[in-house]
Amino acid sequence: MEFKNEIETLSKVEHLNLVRFLGYLDHPDERIIVVEYVRNGTLRDHLYGSGGHGLDLAERLDIAIDVAHAVTYLHMYTDPPIIHRDIKASNILITEKVRAKVADFGFARLNASDSGATHISTQIKGTAGYLDPEYLMTYQLTEKSDVYSFGVLLVELMTGRHPIEPKRELKERVTVKWAMQKLKEGDVALAMDPKLRKSPAANSAVEKVLKLAADCLAPSKQSRPSMKRCAEVLWGIRRDYREIEFSSSSSRRRRSFNGKDPII
Repeated sequence: MEFKNEIETLSKVEHLNLVRFLGYLDHPDERIIVVEYVRNGTLRDHLYGSGGHGLDLAERLDIAIDVAHAVTYLHMYTDPPIIHRDIKASNILITEKVRAKVADFGFARLNASDSGATHISTQIKGTAGYLDPEYLMTYQLTEKSDVYSFGVLLVELMTGRHPIEPKRELKERVTVKWAMQKLKEGDVALAMDPKLRKSPAANSAVEKVLKLAADCLAPSKQSRPSMKRCAEVLWGIRRDYREIEFSSSSSRRRRSFNGKDPII
């Protein structure tokens, strides 16, 4: 069933930030789905793997925007709308130019044509740590379940922590709860991935992303933003971050040459 779901879904979608479907083999002894090869691994590899590229904040913001665009397309520009149901770091492929492509449509659900419609699932699909608690309790699936998973992904991008960290002390094991508490206490710098370079611009951007994540993680689906709104907010955060960083770097360069002869 998941194989047929993935074929049906992949055949309907075409977007820069979604893996491109090339074909499939359906044989009694073997089933194969052929998609484009994205050679740079997954987001999970880059966040946690020893061989991964150390993502800076600008790249993480780009990736978040790419994922938001991809899921917005699934929710708003396919007919019927598609709910991915398994948005997570290992399903985000990274290109050589460090941009994101959303993959793995095995759990995807073709939704009713009217936006915001609810589908009653007979079986919960998804990954622990990313699953919408409201979906878990009611079995009612909507696009806002993807929004919740995206909120978890945003926290992961900013903190550099897995959604569930069983080896940490009890209060830090569920990363979204820990990060939201740090946000509430005004200690965003403590929640920020230690691998990220600290600066006023970075601290401000991380705080804004975590605030967006908090909206995505709202207990009630009605209180969560759409994926389109998430993309718009992230665009603004990235723009502000770039402007502040550019201004700061220009100031540093001016200070470095102050009182000195130009280098020829």
